[in-house]
Amino acid sequence: MTITLNGDPFQLAGLRTIAELLAQLELDPRRVAVEHNLVIVKRAVYDSITINDGDTVEVVSFVAGGSSPRWTTTRA
Repeated sequence: MTITLNGDPFQLAGLRTIAELLAQLELDPRRVAVEHNLVIVKRAVYDSITINDGDTVEVVSFVAGGSSPRWTTTRA
């Protein structure tokens, strides 16, 4: 079966849930947000949402950290 995952075609073997897809992608479900066919999916139902042929899934990972910009001034 072929789905669209983050805008690209992606092959899945058999029916899968969102939880199974995340496991296959080695993504921690606590650190992602998932949209399935334009609907944001709550983490509590990842195990019960079935992905079907032709579905669209967007997975966004949360990234922590970074630094605040350092502003410098130059005197002429």
